Formats: sequence, C-alpha cells, structure tokens
Amino acid sequence: MKENYNKTLVACFMGYVVQAIINNLLPLLFLTLHKTYDIPLAQITLLITLNFGLQLLVDLVSISFVDKIGYRASMLIAHGFAAAGLVFLAILPQLLDNSFLGLLIAVSTYAIGGGLLEVLVSPIVEACPTDNKAKAMSLLHSFYCWGCVAVVLLSTLFFTIFGTENWRILVALWALVPLINGILFATVPINHLIEENEKALTIKELFKKKVFWLMMILMVCAGACEQAVSQWASTFAEKGLGVSKSIGDLTGPAFFSILMGTSRAIYGKHGHKLDLNKFMLYSGFLCVISYLMISLTSSPILGLLGCGFCGLSVGILWPGTFSMSTVNIKGGGTAMFAFLALAGDVGCAGGPTVVGFVSDFFNDNLKIGILSAIVFPIALIICIVLAKNLKTKQN
Repeated sequence: MKENYNKTLVACFMGYVVQAIINNLLPLLFLTLHKTYDIPLAQITLLITLNFGLQLLVDLVSISFVDKIGYRASMLIAHGFAAAGLVFLAILPQLLDNSFLGLLIAVSTYAIGGGLLEVLVSPIVEACPTDNKAKAMSLLHSFYCWGCVAVVLLSTLFFTIFGTENWRILVALWALVPLINGILFATVPINHLIEENEKALTIKELFKKKVFWLMMILMVCAGACEQAVSQWASTFAEKGLGVSKSIGDLTGPAFFSILMGTSRAIYGKHGHKLDLNKFMLYSGFLCVISYLMISLTSSPILGLLGCGFCGLSVGILWPGTFSMSTVNIKGGGTAMFAFLALAGDVGCAGGPTVVGFVSDFFNDNLKIGILSAIVFPIALIICIVLAKNLKTKQN
C-alpha cells in the first residue's frame, strides 16, 4: 500500500477513537451528573437514547448527501460537530438555568458528528487499497475499543489527580481529539467506495435482497449486545457491586473495552485462518453466558468477569456483520453502510434503554435490567444461523 494511504488509515482509526469518546465519556459521568444536578437515572437514560437515536437519524439522512458533497467534506463536518458538542458539554450545563437542557444540547450536537463518523469511516477504509478487507475492518473497529480504554484510563487518572469536580476541564481536553483529527482529514487522500466502472445498488435494489434485511437485524442485535452492558458498566460496578468510582471505571468499562479490542485485534491478525460465521456464533453463546454472570451472581468478582467476557464476546459482532454484508451484497456502496450503521444505532439505543427502564421499574436494580437484555444475544444467535442457511441455499 502506498504510504499516503497509511495516513488515511491512521485518520480513520482516530475517527473511531473520536466515536469512542462520544459514546463512552458521558457514561463515566452519570453518577456525577446525577449528584451534581439532581438528575434522575431515568433522565440520564434519555441522554443515551438521544445520543444513539440522533446518530440513527443522521445515518438515515446521510444517504441523501454524503455521495453528493464527498467523503472529505462530510468528515470535516463530522469532526466539527463532535468537537463542538464536547465543548458544549463542558460549559452549557453550568451556563444554563436548566442543566439538563444544556446536556441535551451538547449530546445532540456531538451525536450528529458521531452519526456521520459511523457512516463514513468504514467505507473509507473499505475503499483503501488494502490486501485483506475483513482484517482491515476488524483492526479499524478495534481502535474504537482502544479509544474506550483510553477514555476510561485517562479520565480516571484525571479524576484521581484533580478530582471529579473538575470534570468540565477533562471534557474540554477530550474535545481536542476531534479537532486535531479533523485537520488531518483535510489533507489525506480518500478513495470512493464504488469504482467508476461499477454501478452501486439503488436503495430499492437493496431492499429486495433478503440477506440485506437479515444483516440489518444482525446489526441491531450486535449494537444492543454491546451497548446494553458497555453504557452501564461503570454505574453497574459502582451501584450494583458496591465498588468505588475509580475501581468501577477501571474494572467495568475498561475491562470490557480491553477484551472487546482484543477480540477484534485477534481477528484482525488471524482472520484469514478463521471461519467468520463460527467465530460470531461462538461469540453469541459467550455473550449469553456473560449476561447471566453479570445479572445472576452476587459476587463482585464474577460480575466484573461477566463484563469482561461480554466485551470479548461482542468484539467481532459489529465489524463481522460489516464484512459479511460486503461479501454477500456486491455494490452495496455508501447506502448499505449507512443503513447498517442505522441498524446498529437502533440496537445501541435500544439495548441500554431497555436496561435503564427495566432497572428503573425495579427500583434501580441494574442486574434485572441487564438480565432483561439477554433477548438480544439470543436473537443474534438465531440470525447468524439463518444467515448461514440462506447462504447455503443461494450456493
């Protein structure tokens, strides 16, 4: 690969680090916001739903303009909204009389950037002249995990040194990441996913394919399996297992993200030797086991191990579905990636929302909330089996 496309890949990898900041910084502040502004957990849940819900809407709307204005302009817009939203998060809750309104504005702003990033990063990497697309895709998505780990570790270090009361300064510092990466995207070379001599499928043609709808359902389940635990891992560790915030952040979301990244890195290195369908199927079963460990055990150690095993199990699901879709749907183009991202965001919003509302119904019992979300990995296993059977029939 030419050296300049290595810079493009670096920018894309950092794009997923930005996505990790957007999705995982605020959950570390849930209890801090709850105590500082007296915001109920049910309202905190709405921030998760708003974030992924708006990303979902952007996924859908982007289909109409990304190809028209180009990948580069869209990437600059995405990073601009991400940086602005984080700055708003640092200043608006304190500036406005209604702190929750300030949070809503901030989350809405960076969610727009997050939605665009989700649509753009994968097809840009897919269009780069790499030798193995599936391995490159898995490696790309592993950077989301390393970004999650960095957010947790560096934020925990900041809180330990400067205290949680200075969380606004931390948020402002994280805003520098999308700002710098946006500058990088202004200069790197970017290919288009569909070559000049190829014809992309229309939305109508996509909708006619059974395998497309199966991939959509699989993406919903993948997003829900991942975020139902990820978004609540820190709060679960603190509230459900009775550990301190620092220990909760390190052993909850950090442990989850490290093992999720490890799973993706393993496939990124050895993917050509592994059967993707079997890898995803076994991951689905491990996800079910991890949910049971988290929700049914009274042991803090087993509960935290369950969080880690969940991260290991969901690692391949999102990038694996992208790779399966690319192989099974030729000419899907930007529209296919946008719809898959949309489906993933439906799951990302639905999973933690189910956990939050069920927990709230049972007097903030997060264990029961997480147990209720076990329906998602079960549905995912069914979808993987159906996808394999459909491919066998087509062959």
